[in-house]
Amino acid sequence: MTKKIAIASGKGGTGKTTVSVNLFHFLNALTTQKIKLIDCDVEEPNDLLFFPEAQCSRQQTVHQMIPEIDTSKCTFCRKCAEYCEYNAITIIPKLKHAEVTSSLCHSCGACTVACEYGAITEHPVEVGEIKNFTNGMHPNGEIIEGRLKIGSAMQTLMIKETKKSVQNAELMLIDAPPGTSCPVVESVADADYVILVTEPTPFGLHDLKLMVDLLDDVDKPYGVIINKAGLGNDETHRYLIENNIELLGEIPFTRAYASKYASGNLLNDIPAEIENMYREIVSVLLEKLK
Repeated sequence: MTKKIAIASGKGGTGKTTVSVNLFHFLNALTTQKIKLIDCDVEEPNDLLFFPEAQCSRQQTVHQMIPEIDTSKCTFCRKCAEYCEYNAITIIPKLKHAEVTSSLCHSCGACTVACEYGAITEHPVEVGEIKNFTNGMHPNGEIIEGRLKIGSAMQTLMIKETKKSVQNAELMLIDAPPGTSCPVVESVADADYVILVTEPTPFGLHDLKLMVDLLDDVDKPYGVIINKAGLGNDETHRYLIENNIELLGEIPFTRAYASKYASGNLLNDIPAEIENMYREIVSVLLEKLK
């Protein structure tokens, strides 16, 4: 059975991608399991920036089925519009006008059930693509990237299809988009454990609390990694203690390590202090997943 760990954060810029990429790297070093890193930040995927030698091994296009209304068959009864929970259908009987707004449509199929006159048919519309990558540094690993087509609003659908595309994985690392909205909920929905990445600043703590509330609502187990440790103040530590939230580890803030991230050399010559911390975190995660 595939085990799934999601890496999430209440805000962007906390180091979620840094943690995701390093966990993938050290899990590959410490276990022989087939590990997949799934980049579900489909609006701006960037995990691959840190694997410059990765080669694409598979590619597929993701489509959304969008309904189309044939006005020559439509009676403009508005039943399809009434069935639509997303207000994606506009019917104006006096003008003999019937239209589907694709950016609002969720392809639920309710309108096709509602129509008794065969006026509605569904057609595929491209929303993005999924690519699989391998690299020599991680022979048991694979990076899978979901990339949303520019202009599409179907982030959640794209994330769902990206996760569904994963094959032969023993362990999945799901790099979720930042925030607490629907795409994040979809990313963590089937996770066995969630790692929350935060920074020890007032803004970081505020958004960490939002993410904790979300995970409590969906009943997901979680722990916290504090990135950029040494910045800010001790309020984040106090919050974790007061709420009995597990601190998985702290990644120290150093200019040299930040420079490696900025240049895409995150996995080259990792400082011993940071490497030891990630190895400890990986050991804890493997124990949790037994």
